[in-house]
Amino acid sequence: MPDQHTYNISQLAQEFDITTRTIRHYEDIGLLAPDRKGQTRIYSSGDRTKLKLILRGKRLGFSLEQSRNIIEMYDPASGNKEQLQSLLQGIEQQRQHLKHQLEEINLLMTDLDEAERICREQLNGNQP
Repeated sequence: MPDQHTYNISQLAQEFDITTRTIRHYEDIGLLAPDRKGQTRIYSSGDRTKLKLILRGKRLGFSLEQSRNIIEMYDPASGNKEQLQSLLQGIEQQRQHLKHQLEEINLLMTDLDEAERICREQLNGNQP
């Protein structure tokens, strides 16, 4: 029997420590589609899971569009093979991106160390 638990926007915002505005944005761009009861948004367990996946993707550095594509590939009948392969590809791309950034940061740190060394030498050389 599927989980029939529902959530309002405030409950989800509090649970995931995000703003209600963020959740409404995800709804505006079609990532979430809660039911409505008048003006009240009613989120299902499936919506909660999607939100959790969106936020995980964001934390991993995926764009919202990448997260959307991966979430839309959900197909338990196929063992989610395509979804998992796409996720692995995204992880590898993000890993390469982060490695490149780390190399750049290390170069910058070396440059800062050198600039600091030169400044300190000049200050020490100018003292009586």
